[in-house]
Amino acid sequence: MPTPFVQRPPRPRNGYTDDWLVRNYLRHRLPREAHAAIEPALLELSVLAATQLWDAQLADRLNEPVLTQWDAWGNRVDRIELTSVWQEAEKIATRFGLVATPYERRFNAWSRVCQFALVHVFHPVSDLYTCPLAMTDGAAFTLLTAGNQHLIERAVPRLTSRDPARFWTSGQWMTETIGGSDVGQSETRASKDDTGVWRLFGKKWFTSAASSQMALTLARPEGNGPGGRGLALFYVETRDAHGAMNGIRVERLKDKLGSRKVPTAELTLDGCVAQLVGDLTNGTRAIEPMLRITRAWNSVCAASYARFGLGLARDYADKRRAFGAPLADLPLHKETLEEIDAESAGAFVLTFRLLELLGQDETTGLDADDRHLLRLLTPLTKAVTGRQAVWVTSEVIETFGGAGYIEDTGIPGLLRDAQVLPIWEGTTNVLSLDLLLRSDLDAALTVLRRHASSLCATAADTELQAPGAIVAAALAHAERWLGDTIDDAERQSGAQRFAMTVGRSFALALLIDLARQITDPQDRLIATAICRRFSRRDIDQIRT
Repeated sequence: MPTPFVQRPPRPRNGYTDDWLVRNYLRHRLPREAHAAIEPALLELSVLAATQLWDAQLADRLNEPVLTQWDAWGNRVDRIELTSVWQEAEKIATRFGLVATPYERRFNAWSRVCQFALVHVFHPVSDLYTCPLAMTDGAAFTLLTAGNQHLIERAVPRLTSRDPARFWTSGQWMTETIGGSDVGQSETRASKDDTGVWRLFGKKWFTSAASSQMALTLARPEGNGPGGRGLALFYVETRDAHGAMNGIRVERLKDKLGSRKVPTAELTLDGCVAQLVGDLTNGTRAIEPMLRITRAWNSVCAASYARFGLGLARDYADKRRAFGAPLADLPLHKETLEEIDAESAGAFVLTFRLLELLGQDETTGLDADDRHLLRLLTPLTKAVTGRQAVWVTSEVIETFGGAGYIEDTGIPGLLRDAQVLPIWEGTTNVLSLDLLLRSDLDAALTVLRRHASSLCATAADTELQAPGAIVAAALAHAERWLGDTIDDAERQSGAQRFAMTVGRSFALALLIDLARQITDPQDRLIATAICRRFSRRDIDQIRT
């Protein structure tokens, strides 16, 4: 009896050496000394990600965090047991400095780019351990920005440590039943007890990484008025000196569509001891530094999922035969993979331009124009890349046919986990409205348009000139729409199309610029083709 056919499964491609985009971006954008310094770690981590970490994540697919609320004798313990992949991911993250790197400043203004190059190859095989890493980075940055020396000395060395025994992660407790994006409605109350200690009372409906050692949270000091101005930012350590929960009850872990390895919980704060981070008011303004960092992480994770999925799809296309040929040789399948390549490349270059600005701002500082650009790109990049990640991972699943729909292949999890990216840290609609409300939007858009024009003008290759003209036309249309649309309802209803047009136009300009810089002939051909393809993918989405 003949042996039945068994399909060879896909293997991840190396997220650095096997990816023309990542390889060329780092080679041509990083200063030579920074590239040489980060490359050994990047080579090691990218191999680990494509082999051991992928295998471990696949083997651990069915395990999830477990909440034990009571011990055998009736004591409330609220202990969360994490998966084996998460426990290993923490060791890897600390060893490679995935939070520490930008605070060590080893790579100067390029420290953020070097940090996130490592995160890029690590994220898809970390079971979303990048979630607590993002909030930890955000907490460290927020505490440093607030300038609270006591809390800086207490927490920041732990949040940025390379020692797993010392390392802390941080939670971010903002969402309540009454308000998700509208955190100004928070009902959590802060009051001082007889000894002058702040204590928090309320319920947090969605707290990611509830197993963290600390958290930053919003609460309303007694006597303060309504809205975001009446809130204050507080620092909380989740357990006291004896290891008992600090006035916190873990009511349950959330049953989510994706990101199921992340222990997201509903918490009740009942006299939780807290410390004021800064002022007694304007708490929503106090969390802006955190959002700057966590939105950057969100964007990196979106681009990372997209490129990782592309690598799996290409590997499968090389192995799988249909109609007498490998899928990779079939014209329509090749077309699909190239569309995925283009969309994910746009997400990557947009994200890493944001990171360049972020790193420069934290070290050498930015001029007025680049400050406008950073403020604009932070919500814009998160909004655009979140949508791109969902589209790409959906297409990736379809490239596998029925196998992509089978859970134990590990492929469906890409889409479920990617779906959180347009939601967490502001939905696409909320971020689009955020752009319209910015007082410096006109100035920022002028800067972006001028910068995009400069990027496209340097491309002497005639094949890049047509995509450059599309950039110019789309951004001019966006600027006209912004100036001509006076009715508030019309502006709000068109906000998302405006945001997508601006973000995708700028991504195309960045792709054009990268293609111009690439010196390897084969990679340059790929990059030029990607520019042309991306330019045909709904750049201008404004209807009027």
